[in-house]
Amino acid sequence: MIEIDLEACNGCGICVKDCPLGVIDLEDKKAVVGEGCVECLTCQKVCPPAAVLVREAPLAPGVVLCEACPVACRVPPRRTGACRRFVNEKGRLVRSRPLLGYDEVQGEVGPFPRPEIATPLITAIGAGGTYPDYVPAPHIVTHRRGEVDVVTAVTEAPLSYSGLKLKIDTDAHLGDEGAVVTFEGRPVGMVETEEYGSKIIALGGVNRLTGKYGVAAARAVAAAANREAIRLKVRGGPGLEVQVGRPPVIDGARMGRMRVGCGSATAGLFAPFLKRAADEVIVLDAHITSLFTHHAAGRCLGSEPSGIELTYPKSTPGRYFGRAGQGWGATDVERPLDVIAAVDRAKIPVGFRLLVTETTGQKAALFEFGADGIFGEIEPTPEVAEAVAAIAETCQMSRVSAVYVGGAGGSARAGVTRYPLRLTKAVHDRRAVLTVGGAPVFILPGGGITFYVDVEKVRVGAFTWVPTPATVCPLEYTMTREDYEAMGGHQEAMKPFTALKPKEWNR
Repeated sequence: MIEIDLEACNGCGICVKDCPLGVIDLEDKKAVVGEGCVECLTCQKVCPPAAVLVREAPLAPGVVLCEACPVACRVPPRRTGACRRFVNEKGRLVRSRPLLGYDEVQGEVGPFPRPEIATPLITAIGAGGTYPDYVPAPHIVTHRRGEVDVVTAVTEAPLSYSGLKLKIDTDAHLGDEGAVVTFEGRPVGMVETEEYGSKIIALGGVNRLTGKYGVAAARAVAAAANREAIRLKVRGGPGLEVQVGRPPVIDGARMGRMRVGCGSATAGLFAPFLKRAADEVIVLDAHITSLFTHHAAGRCLGSEPSGIELTYPKSTPGRYFGRAGQGWGATDVERPLDVIAAVDRAKIPVGFRLLVTETTGQKAALFEFGADGIFGEIEPTPEVAEAVAAIAETCQMSRVSAVYVGGAGGSARAGVTRYPLRLTKAVHDRRAVLTVGGAPVFILPGGGITFYVDVEKVRVGAFTWVPTPATVCPLEYTMTREDYEAMGGHQEAMKPFTALKPKEWNR
């Protein structure tokens, strides 16, 4: 049951705005919980401390406990939970949206390019470039595939709108979002938002390439894209040695494993192991730290919530928002027991065992509650070793990968056609296929031709840089000859594709 403490409520109205189902209202400048509350506890996250009171109570008649996620909404009859995905129909939760077949969405996810133009006739690697913009691409070739005449236009295009997203699979904390990243002492990028088990660093971009240190940024992007090892430094953070396809080295230490999931996912994935390992398990993680017996996975296996509470803010039962740092699980916890805020001795008997570990399984410690009311560290048991090993062996190895990001404009289009907008539309309509060194790309929606390409799909050495400054990328446009002619392509520059080896085209 949710109640508002009228003494603590300051009438700010934040809970009213953030309530997913709109069942909180203001009366006399105080928040009031109305009919239909599902106890999702969103109000507890946004309201002043102690303003929201949560009282344990059995499910009311007709109310169904939703177990589709950790929020565990209590859904009244004919209503939905906070996410609006499930409706309580006569005591049974059913999806509020019907399951769709592929044929029902095919018009939205397509069209796909016809197979004849899915791959280029030749690549742009070694093709050279064009300048000024109206000059035709270095090579425009045509060949018949099946019953279709196909054209590929290639150029090594200098792109000022370009950069690199380095994906570093590691649990280690690299720095706060927005922290400047330097190469040879000069700013060339920044730390971006994290992904699941990975840190993202952005290098380059038009504002850096055209800035004071543009040449350094172009060199760093080209080197990393060519899978060379480079050294970076995060301001206020560690030094990095990164090379695509290899483990990162952070402050001189080679990283071993990336996390198997957040602390909550780890509790769920390895619940049977953790249940056998100790009476309570804490999985430390900078994003979501889990407290096993309070967690849905522990409760599902019959665990009663222990008398331990953590220092971190609670997300949902057994799940806590961690804080990044250089400690256990990339949190700010240097000593495992420091994460404990309180112990209810009435629920923690002498001999009670507590396991603290990480999402990588690289560190673990077992503690036993003594008669003096203190947890003391003891030797890990075989069950603890089994649980930690299960976590560790499921983790992938730490490595660096990267996607090159480019905006293909200017000569990259004018060298293909006299009407560049027609080429842009053809690429978005999948009537023309853009590739990089023969590798497939992802085209960002919206205007222009902005693409992502996995640099590990591109031949080593295919990227370079020029002192304008810009990075240089091998681009291929492939389409039917009919479409090429319709967009005003440089037909006078077309050559037939022959049996000559591509390297002989420059002779």
